[in-house]
Amino acid sequence: MSNQQFDELRARAADAITDDDLASVYAGLVREDGHHEYYFGNDTEEATELRETAAIQLGMLLRVLADRSDRTVEEIADLAVERAEGLELR
Repeated sequence: MSNQQFDELRARAADAITDDDLASVYAGLVREDGHHEYYFGNDTEEATELRETAAIQLGMLLRVLADRSDRTVEEIADLAVERAEGLELR
């Protein structure tokens, strides 16, 4: 795959992950062969903070995906719920 914008975004994201001021990190990887990986971590042990941070990240992802796919946030959320129910976490 050769998409210059995608390559630049990957490089920017890799640089941003090394920032010492991060409170939460999520990276979901979908490979061309269909293999999925995710990395999710938060600098908190409080369940309420974890839920809030996760909700912020999920909201950001839903907003971007909805905008770029010409769908509503609700449509993307419904599809995500269907997929999430079928995922096996390792």
